[in-house]
Amino acid sequence: MFEQPVIDERIATIAPGFRAMSVLVDATAASQCALDPDILGDACAVVSAGGPAWAESHLASWAQAYQRFGAKPNRTPCSAQALRKRVLRDGRLPVINPVVDLYNAVSLRYAIPVGGENADAYAGHPFLTIADGTEAFDTVMNGEAVIENPEAGEVIWRDEVGVTCRRWNWRQGTRTRLEHASGRMWFVLESLDTMPEEALRGATAMLVDGLADLMPGSTIVATRVALSSASNWRKLYMAASLGA
Repeated sequence: MFEQPVIDERIATIAPGFRAMSVLVDATAASQCALDPDILGDACAVVSAGGPAWAESHLASWAQAYQRFGAKPNRTPCSAQALRKRVLRDGRLPVINPVVDLYNAVSLRYAIPVGGENADAYAGHPFLTIADGTEAFDTVMNGEAVIENPEAGEVIWRDEVGVTCRRWNWRQGTRTRLEHASGRMWFVLESLDTMPEEALRGATAMLVDGLADLMPGSTIVATRVALSSASNWRKLYMAASLGA
């Protein structure tokens, strides 16, 4: 059973109004179909036309949140801002694989960070928390596998083994990277209060519907993620830290 995400209550001081949707997919017995070939191009067209209406205010709020934990959003922007900049510069995004193309399309169309992970590679709860600087982050540099450490005070996603995404949703690690439309997958959509609530619901529906079309017969569960109480997240986080 995949553990539900745990949100450190300290995140509220960095990003007031933070909201997230967790989408768990079990595609172990699913069929495979092709992704709508227009879905990514259509999303790029929305961005090129200046949409969605809340994009600028929402991404500005993300930049402010990054600054609050010491990141430089011009150098390491949130994932939604990075995708949007590429489309505004190049007019399109390259095709990667159907699952990544789908959640990139959702991110672009709704100006929201969307992450996709291999749930079978996760150990325990996904934690959105604040790094102490000793956590391990597996990545690639100059074609070589390396282990980095986040900066102390940096917002990270992690599990019982180490960091799965640095600087909130800026860069994913290699250990839990999602590369195939098979097995168990976990997606998270992250929004701030400058994004309309109905837009968050729309983004979630677009992702869930797209996953159902891509992998018929899969089991998909979408859940709202709330901040954990101080005692709850500390208990779970300490257990994860001791197990790492």
